[in-house]
Amino acid sequence: MVATIRESIVTCPQCGHRAAVAMPEEACLYYFDCPGCAAVLKPLPGDCCVFCSYGSVPCPSVQRRDGPGEARRPRT
Repeated sequence: MVATIRESIVTCPQCGHRAAVAMPEEACLYYFDCPGCAAVLKPLPGDCCVFCSYGSVPCPSVQRRDGPGEARRPRT
């Protein structure tokens, strides 16, 4: 069993600002206020949260659902 990564680097698609954010273990984060430009990030269609859309790694629930080698590649 692979350990769950609990921090993701969220990259704002509007200004490119990158922020290290602790991911909640049992909840999804639907909104994220960019510290660089104050844009409110929302998940892209088909994604459960901002980490899956803009993070360096998907959220913990997606990590647990995917098997080794099956996790989605980061979009950043």
